[in-house]
Amino acid sequence: MDLDRFSSRRSTVYGRDGVVATSQPLAAEAGIETLREGGNAFDAAVATAAALNVVEPTSTGIGGDVFALYRTADGEVGAMRACGGAPEGATRERVRDSLAAENGEDAAAVEMPMHGPHTVTVPGTARGWETTVRELGRLTLADVLEPAIGYAMDGYPVSGVVSAQWQHGEELFTDDHARAAFLPGDRAPGVGESVSLPRLGRTMERIAEEGADVVYEGEVAEAIAEEVQSKGGFMTVEDLASFEPEFLDPVSTTYKGVEVFELPPNNQGLIALEALNIAEEIGAGEHPAGSVESVHAFAEAMKLAFVDGHHYITDPEYEEIPPLASKAYARQRAAEIDMEEPAEADIGVPKAPAEDADTVLLCVADDEGNVVSYINSRFAGFGSGLVAGETGVALQNRGASFSLDADHPNRLEPGKRPFHTLVPAVAKFGEADWAAFGVMGGYMQPQGHLQTLSNVVDHGMSIQAALDAPRWRYREDGTLALEGRLAADVGAPLDRMGHDVSVLHSGMFGGAEFVRNEDGTLSGATEPRKDGQVGAY
Repeated sequence: MDLDRFSSRRSTVYGRDGVVATSQPLAAEAGIETLREGGNAFDAAVATAAALNVVEPTSTGIGGDVFALYRTADGEVGAMRACGGAPEGATRERVRDSLAAENGEDAAAVEMPMHGPHTVTVPGTARGWETTVRELGRLTLADVLEPAIGYAMDGYPVSGVVSAQWQHGEELFTDDHARAAFLPGDRAPGVGESVSLPRLGRTMERIAEEGADVVYEGEVAEAIAEEVQSKGGFMTVEDLASFEPEFLDPVSTTYKGVEVFELPPNNQGLIALEALNIAEEIGAGEHPAGSVESVHAFAEAMKLAFVDGHHYITDPEYEEIPPLASKAYARQRAAEIDMEEPAEADIGVPKAPAEDADTVLLCVADDEGNVVSYINSRFAGFGSGLVAGETGVALQNRGASFSLDADHPNRLEPGKRPFHTLVPAVAKFGEADWAAFGVMGGYMQPQGHLQTLSNVVDHGMSIQAALDAPRWRYREDGTLALEGRLAADVGAPLDRMGHDVSVLHSGMFGGAEFVRNEDGTLSGATEPRKDGQVGAY
């Protein structure tokens, strides 16, 4: 699929009673069906996320984590974090020795791998779903899982972007039980080909009947622990059983009077907020959209925020994290920006496994005034490459973000949660004007927040136009990547300015969703670079 030649014909979608925006049409329909059946935005969010586990299984799953940022009908702005940490037995020494023995290397030279048992952290999804519905919804977990179970057991036709992403599984999955779960016919399904995932469907049926405890203390938990241990890892049922989601206070700042809420560490929300503050300080949004001056200014703000974020952000229970979202700090950093030439900097980590990771995102608004941004991920592709026995649960590789360097801020420690890219967001445009949004895709996420908000706030774009606009992204290697449509206009002058410019295909620039409630009028927009759509009624 040549996304670079795709020109969106989408318009902002409006609805009276509810809108659901996500990256796959069947999942959006699951959310709308849940709203029609009497659920609220939180019920619909879980129904949509569960459906995405089936219809976009390449990017999300029960074996991953889930986060939410929301504004409730009664005015509360809140956040939920459901991500687990490293196993209690996973010390740096044990992991290093295990990897060295497996690969025949010197223990001092090994690094965290991208896949395998040592990258599996405790999955937060199932208890995150259950907690969302119990604390914020009004239906049962069984009610909201019903559409996903139907897709898994009865089958569905695979959409284009998902089919392309599925090819990765043919190389990643080597065990027979993993291939049986996700490669029917021992191959990735083609575009429009119908596929069912009965092993995953049966596990979802058990969650619907027994609750999330089956994943953390029951037979699914035993299958997860056995799978990881059989491959040389250290996950135990006790690690799983001790996990609980958390409700958090979001972190926030203002940009041109719009209040923006993000997740606090261990997520990269502070990176987005710092970049917004620096961009405002240097007047980045005063330049024409997509101009050389605009791209340069915003990219330089983003560059500084990345350096700070990757130096400081980690699990806050293990390190103190400075107030990176403060306006005073942004003024200090802004003074370092030269509007005539780029600074020499990099993201600040020796390797960046999260840079191009993918995930799923959905946003929901209902007629009561609830808006929620909900993000559910297994990290990179199908995750670690491990599938828990016959359960159809592919396990995440979020632990690849850990370092075995004792001096690194995200060094591996037992129980520690890894640096997380996932950042759902909420914005307050006015007292009766609230939005939930986000941008999928590793380190593209805070950069997408910056660009999407600027398009709406600085340039008055509709929410769909804001997502359609061509994008740039600052890369870990110091290059400034441009989408082809943008490179044609500003690539050469940015190169002459001193930026190391590259051109990437459109699939590398994230996947955004956006819903808004403007004084009771609901609207939604979805990413033209994905298969998704907005459902509304």
